[in-house]
Amino acid sequence: MAAGCSAGVTSTEEAAGPEQVQGTSTVAPPVSPAPSPSPTGPVGVLPIAGEVGKVDKGQLPPVISSISTTRKVVFLTIDDGWEQDPGFARQVRGKRVPITVFATRDAVEAKGPIDRSAENGRFLGAGGWPYFKELGVPVENHTLSHPNLRTLGYDGQKAEICGASTVIKRQVGVRPTLFRPPFGNYNTDTLRAAKACGIKAVLLWTASVQPGGKIAYQTPDKKLRPGDILLLHFRPNLSRDFRVLVNKIRRRGFELGNLEAYLAAAMR
Repeated sequence: MAAGCSAGVTSTEEAAGPEQVQGTSTVAPPVSPAPSPSPTGPVGVLPIAGEVGKVDKGQLPPVISSISTTRKVVFLTIDDGWEQDPGFARQVRGKRVPITVFATRDAVEAKGPIDRSAENGRFLGAGGWPYFKELGVPVENHTLSHPNLRTLGYDGQKAEICGASTVIKRQVGVRPTLFRPPFGNYNTDTLRAAKACGIKAVLLWTASVQPGGKIAYQTPDKKLRPGDILLLHFRPNLSRDFRVLVNKIRRRGFELGNLEAYLAAAMR
């Protein structure tokens, strides 16, 4: 399995307590529940007029690690594609959780032994591209093979980025407009190559999510802040860890935002 993408993390929370993975109550509510969300249309909190600070746009795609807002909203992104756990897919689809995937071709198409920690004991890479298409979420670019782009020249970087966009368009049906460099490593050649491949923005992150749903922060205050972009990976126990994370975010009074809608508002 490929190494994780996170770099430069300064602090990590304590492990999540057992109360964070409890199921919902079996006691019937005293009133009828609200109707389920519509199965179509955007998921997640949408920005209101004037809420989002603008991104300075130059000749090259902007590099964005957080969204400028004072609203208590954060954004979930998930990288690579090695562990294709059906339990995670059910959470995302069934509860319409807003996430953005940054897929690496070699991870999505990988084959491996049965992972007993994954729900139903599925294989690494068992679902392939149909797994990601059926998630029903944006699938963006994270290169073909997950290299450190700083070690490549312009042509090598362009091949990795454009090649991944071509594969995603063929397999999922939509060409990516966002790019996340592996390990967060990039240089001017990366931005030039990304632009040539049709990328509109390069996305980094402000915190990463570790096994157990722990949040590792890149800031010393060790807390979520409005507009944070969180980085996860497709790894073992994802369905459990994701449930812990979403519960934690909501207990702290934050909502889950629609990243694409917020970026559109910031770059308008």
